[in-house]
Amino acid sequence: MTFPGTLSRTATGDVVPPAAERARPRAVDRDPVIAWAGTAAVTLLAAFLRLWNLDDPKAFLFDETYYAKDAWSLVHHGYVTGYVSDANDKILSGNLHGLWTSDPSMVVHPEVGKYLIGLAELVAGMTPFGWRLASAIVGSLMVLVMIRLTRRITGSTLLGLVAGLLMCFDGLQLVLSRLALLDIFVAFFTLCALSCVVADRDWFRARLSRAQRPLTGVGPRLWWRPWLLAAGVFWGLALGTKWAAVYPWVAFGVFVLVWCSGARRSFGVRTGLVRAVVVIVSFLRSPLARRRIGPDAVWLRAALTDLVPIAAYLVVLPLLVYLASWTGWLLHASVYEQHLSHTQYGPYWGSYIEHDAHGFFPELWQSLRSLWHYHHDVYTFHTKFLNHSTHVYQSNPLGWLVLNRPVGVDAQLNIAAGAQGCTATGSETCLRQVLLLGTPALWWFSTIALIWSAVCWVGKRDWRYGIVVVGALVTWLPWVRYDDRPIFSYYAIVIEPFLILGATLLLGEILGRAPAGSTRRTVGAAAAGAVVLAVIVNFAWFWPIYTDGLLTQSQWIERIWFHRWI
Repeated sequence: MTFPGTLSRTATGDVVPPAAERARPRAVDRDPVIAWAGTAAVTLLAAFLRLWNLDDPKAFLFDETYYAKDAWSLVHHGYVTGYVSDANDKILSGNLHGLWTSDPSMVVHPEVGKYLIGLAELVAGMTPFGWRLASAIVGSLMVLVMIRLTRRITGSTLLGLVAGLLMCFDGLQLVLSRLALLDIFVAFFTLCALSCVVADRDWFRARLSRAQRPLTGVGPRLWWRPWLLAAGVFWGLALGTKWAAVYPWVAFGVFVLVWCSGARRSFGVRTGLVRAVVVIVSFLRSPLARRRIGPDAVWLRAALTDLVPIAAYLVVLPLLVYLASWTGWLLHASVYEQHLSHTQYGPYWGSYIEHDAHGFFPELWQSLRSLWHYHHDVYTFHTKFLNHSTHVYQSNPLGWLVLNRPVGVDAQLNIAAGAQGCTATGSETCLRQVLLLGTPALWWFSTIALIWSAVCWVGKRDWRYGIVVVGALVTWLPWVRYDDRPIFSYYAIVIEPFLILGATLLLGEILGRAPAGSTRRTVGAAAAGAVVLAVIVNFAWFWPIYTDGLLTQSQWIERIWFHRWI
């Protein structure tokens, strides 16, 4: 049975299946044991690569000098404090006594990532292994989530495992999983939120298909949306790690609303989403607009039926989670008011801080007010005080997808022949390096796949390619406006899941759907397999400069393909 409003043909001319059939998830668990066994195997492989020699180099690399110490003070003092000037050397020698002060430090990113780093330090100690452990665990779990998301979207366990392998063997993801930086956590929470949003799409359509048909009125009111609840928590955690998560948060909130409207429409409900938004805005501007809505505006009621739970789960809940991530700050607001209420980043917070509030709610209100001023100062720092600053490894974000400027986070030069196993001869010496560089074969193929995804989204009207295109653009292009201050190519780790999804969809097209044993299938499998093999071999070639391996100068030059990679 088909319902009013169902498309009769796709953009490619195929007959559109009935709505109930389209509502079924692509991934039907006919092989759950095999699927989970494969997922576990790839995830364990990723974990092994990320945990292997995790404590090398035994030093603070790049911004680890901030986050590792900030995390330690956060979990021990309840807020981030300052530290003595020679803290790094003393920590590396095992001396932790008297290194942290009681004065608060102005941190310019939210607290969630530092909490995770700090929790790992509590377990494994204030050592290079300890402050990198959380990143390694989260980086490994990213591979697991990537597999399950891709499997859900494609309906193929094979393609899900391919996506996991591509992420497992990406150099940028590997190195960030072995450093105590915040970006791996942003990428993980964003990927988890996306996975929950896609799962909600399947869940929502499945519930509509079970309802009495044809649907009458606005259809069932689905207030309980467990996957949206989980997505809201993950969006809050992503925002609580870095503000850059705001762009995909907003974009996929809109996606959910559009998906819900489209699902109801496919089952015969005219939601009129765009019209509903226009009328709601008009109503807010003029109550007289209510007379023009009419009591039988089913399309408006349908839109509001989904808008209310979406707003609760994807707007209110993430903001509450974000606020909760500042609990340590709020509990010690008086310390911040005393030391950071009058800085170069903004005006004096106000005379209200000179008088202690009494009672729970007055104290809470004062703390929230101070937290707002603190956010203003941090925003000013990011948007005004870094303008026209320079850094040797900064890069133009327009070139991130083609790896225009990787970031060197460690280098040990001029290692003499015979030292540390150096096999150099003559006047040549050896060196070690850790370079934040994506696997070129993966990133360059994924860039082609992104263009292909844009074509397929328009030409095939396939929602899966929309995830790739919109997800990549909203995690990439916003950085262009900040090109006048130091920004780094490793921020692109948040783009990576969308690129890998696009690459996997393209590999699926190359593989084809022809029957097993056919020439088309054989050629497609060989071509797709060659791409995956090229990524793995390319990753192995760059392994030494991902993991601080010992190389002669000539071996190192063989891996530095472009001058801007130095």
